[in-house]
Amino acid sequence: MKKYFVFPFVAIAIFFTAFSCDDNNSGHYLFDIATVEVQNDKTFVLRLDDGTRLWPVDLDVHYIPKDRQRVFVNFTILSEKENSCDYSIRINDIWDILTKSPILLTAENADSIGNDPVKVKSIWIGSDFLNVDFLFNYNGVKPHAINLVKNTLVTPPDDGKIHLEFRHNSYQSPSIRLYEGFVCFDLKSLRVPTADSVQLKIKVKEWDREKTFDLVYRYNETAPLRVKSEKHIYTISSNEYY
Repeated sequence: MKKYFVFPFVAIAIFFTAFSCDDNNSGHYLFDIATVEVQNDKTFVLRLDDGTRLWPVDLDVHYIPKDRQRVFVNFTILSEKENSCDYSIRINDIWDILTKSPILLTAENADSIGNDPVKVKSIWIGSDFLNVDFLFNYNGVKPHAINLVKNTLVTPPDDGKIHLEFRHNSYQSPSIRLYEGFVCFDLKSLRVPTADSVQLKIKVKEWDREKTFDLVYRYNETAPLRVKSEKHIYTISSNEYY
């Protein structure tokens, strides 16, 4: 079985910035979350969660694209409407976000999935992905595992919702300090063919209680721009280790 770990940690300033179609953005640094779309000729496009498509024509960093990989991207708009995209851009920097799919929790993998406490700061759906900004105790030595699971060991309520659990495995490492992590889960496998949306109920074990988040996953729906005027620092998980 593959094991995915939160490792390493990079402090990144992220602005979720709305941009218009005027030239005022030319030369400005913009920051957002995007999904990588690899094209047939091995080039790639970045799709923001509001549906905007970005065509990279200039990269200041080396980057190997992987289809449906979620990324934080620092970019500058160069022009509008190129190669069927909304904007052509220069990528100033780009970081992979830990990107996974929901899995089944069974008796065989329960130990490796774990059930250690974690605190969710923010959770939302954008561009067919569940995005989770979370806090967890970490000692900076051994990687931790983060998963979104459907628990087959319990019988969920018959309420028409998909019941999931956000799981953390600390591997019994000592808790030195709180770190902030970020992960995205591809929700396409949860689609019901006879519907255009599904209701999700996500349980999280925090330090002093269990908390449940109710969200609606509407297929292919673009998310509104998450405009923030203040700076936010994410300590993100950027790689997957097996």
